[in-house]
Amino acid sequence: MKLVNVILLFLSVSCFAQVKTTPLTKATLPQSITYQGKIINAVKFKDSHGKTIVVTTETGEYPSKAEDDESYRDAELFAYCYVLVDGSWKQQWKMYDFSKECPVDLEANFVKNTFALTDLDKNGTAEVWLMYNTGCHGDPSPIAMKVILYEGTKKYAMRGTTKVRVSETKYEGGEYTFDEPFKQAPKVFEEYAIKLWNKNISIGYNN
Repeated sequence: MKLVNVILLFLSVSCFAQVKTTPLTKATLPQSITYQGKIINAVKFKDSHGKTIVVTTETGEYPSKAEDDESYRDAELFAYCYVLVDGSWKQQWKMYDFSKECPVDLEANFVKNTFALTDLDKNGTAEVWLMYNTGCHGDPSPIAMKVILYEGTKKYAMRGTTKVRVSETKYEGGEYTFDEPFKQAPKVFEEYAIKLWNKNISIGYNN
């Protein structure tokens, strides 16, 4: 009987934590939804703010306009949130980051399989999780990594670097900090972010 109760409790918590989403494509997105780059994730869901669409995109590498040398490239990434208001899709927030004027290895990418929608604090408002890397490096060195969380229009940020093995016995990077809004947020947000970070912290050479 105790085992059954534990299972039911786990299922109950899981249901609260998850937000039901419908995947979208370029073809199924409403025409009024505008974005830059190539779609990486696109989903539709409903929470306390009503019907909502979130889209993440990447431009990929392209020649830098600031440099004549074609070896210099730029790359950008975006995330957009649109809410249906009186029959029209209105932009609720937009996130943007980039790496620019890079002649070596260029990074501006969302980390695979980290995009998620949750309701960890069970308040009926979806939490949108974004995780990505940016950097320009020609050697096995750490690059910037961020976890960005949106709950409605509230933004929370976790910033740091990837962890890279630079020799048989030595690692560099992996540190992170939370911004002030994150520190004051429900503890469950921080716990989720740390798990996400630790799962995706290591990239690079022979890791």
